[in-house]
Amino acid sequence: MIILPAIDLHDGSCVRLLRGDYATAQKVAESPVKAASYFESEGARWLHMVDLDGAKFGHPVNDACIFDVLRQVNMKVELGGGIRDMKTVEHYLEKGVSRIILGSVALKNPEFVKEAVKKYGKRIAVGIDAKGGKVAAEGWLQVTDVDYLDLAKEMEQIGVRYIIFTDIGQDGTLGGPNLDMLDRINRAVSCNIIASGGVSNIKDILDLNALQLYGAICGKSIYSGSLSLKAAVRASQLISGVHPDRPEAIDDYIERYFQKGDLLPAIVQEAGTGEVLMLAYMNRQSLHKTLETGYTWFYSRSRQELWNKGATSGHVQRVVSITADCDDDTLLIKVVQTGPACHTGSHSCFFKQIWKNG
Repeated sequence: MIILPAIDLHDGSCVRLLRGDYATAQKVAESPVKAASYFESEGARWLHMVDLDGAKFGHPVNDACIFDVLRQVNMKVELGGGIRDMKTVEHYLEKGVSRIILGSVALKNPEFVKEAVKKYGKRIAVGIDAKGGKVAAEGWLQVTDVDYLDLAKEMEQIGVRYIIFTDIGQDGTLGGPNLDMLDRINRAVSCNIIASGGVSNIKDILDLNALQLYGAICGKSIYSGSLSLKAAVRASQLISGVHPDRPEAIDDYIERYFQKGDLLPAIVQEAGTGEVLMLAYMNRQSLHKTLETGYTWFYSRSRQELWNKGATSGHVQRVVSITADCDDDTLLIKVVQTGPACHTGSHSCFFKQIWKNG
């Protein structure tokens, strides 16, 4: 599960609201840039940003602050608030925003969402904010008669792959996320669900992980100190699995392993005996295919192409587990090896003894 620390912008400041009430706005950080820099230092790779004033007035208001953050940190940013037309979508994406969140417009103009998804694919997400199970719009100032699950299904039908779901009643309360509503929406649609609202502590993170959600947004809990962002990120890395039925989630999951370069050394080990079989290299695409297929794929540095171990010889490697080292820059892949792993006919590539003590 991806952890997304939140920055909500109001009058150029980083604030938090209680249940979406603008009158409760409380400044929680010295500046958006300093908050984002801290989140990055704690291990977060994604940042959730909302232009609260933009959501209220229907057009970008705090975009200068957003672009300042994009220039100062090396994080992916998903952004919502006041994005009601294609010109604004393009304005943000061209400036480096990774994912756009369409909120009120999804309810009022689903054809626009469909057009945006057709043009930008998984870079478009939809925010569904509910109060008592009914969708709220216009910066949560209007509550409609539309059921949140009905809107989620409609968005799924038009191609939306990411939904940020917020239970307004829990937002900013530190009272815990609405696990029941989150479980329902996660089961109702195939979209990647990002939970928002109510996260208080590490137990909430574990509970959300148990629902197999794509991501969790954490705001007030981090600013108040009730949740350690570093612990939340680490816990999600340790216990989250990759869900092959949602391939776009795999890309986000593996991105953190390529922060230092485009190639990653992979040590291949026989699962049954512990014998080291070979060393190869993976890029993003080969790791993605390995996770997707359950068999090893690597990147050939000499041929500059992907290769599937055993594709010609039949000596395939079925993956049992993949583990990252402490620095997230080397992988240990345990496999069930069919036949020899080495092209020489040896079971292991490591058979040339150079030295032995004693």
